[in-house]
Amino acid sequence: MSGPTPLKGASSLSPIRATPIKFDPLDENLDGLLESNRRWAQEVKEQQPEFFKNINLKQEPKILWIGCSDSRVPAEQILQLGPGEIFVHRNIANVVANADLNCLSVVQYAVEVLKVQHIIVCGHYNCGGVAAASGHGQYGLIDNWLRNIKDVYRLHHHELDSIENDTTRFRKLVELNATNSAENLCHSTIVQNAWKNGQNLTIHAWTYDLSDGHARRLAYRAKDNTTMEYIYNVSE
Repeated sequence: MSGPTPLKGASSLSPIRATPIKFDPLDENLDGLLESNRRWAQEVKEQQPEFFKNINLKQEPKILWIGCSDSRVPAEQILQLGPGEIFVHRNIANVVANADLNCLSVVQYAVEVLKVQHIIVCGHYNCGGVAAASGHGQYGLIDNWLRNIKDVYRLHHHELDSIENDTTRFRKLVELNATNSAENLCHSTIVQNAWKNGQNLTIHAWTYDLSDGHARRLAYRAKDNTTMEYIYNVSE
């Protein structure tokens, strides 16, 4: 994958440059967070005096990241990209569902307005949402959301049930869930219309491993509708 074009004034600013703080649960008014924000803003101004002026004018990200809401999976830090370089949508277990207007609105804006060139759907191993969906417990409202992942399990149950090791099976479901969401993106009229209009747009399925900090490509990657089953193709 070719590297993204950095926003002017943002290329050398990485999220990890600043020293992170540990949140104090006793800070009821969140004064510590605001103080840390002021220090960060001052450090940025010292590094790049025009940075905030430049990003205030516009954003030109080339990547849309669809990931899990898990606090351990921050897209910008994983990819080492600064503000203005990646558009982000996160939900429980990085699900892309065809009736989720929130996610699809983000995708439409990213594709049609921002003209992103890549959409990365990134799952992560040891995902609580995938773990819950692979079991038989009840958790409340979220059960309706987890049904999307259970459907992935149902579609691939022969492959999954043949895996005897629980950890290996769990990791495989994480991968299948990310791939399924990437496929659902390709089935959307948003992505298909972009391809039909000749827009440069590639859909990727990735995973992230909490145990070593590595993001990894999965086998699924699509830059046009030739890899899809024909029933999902929109009319000319």
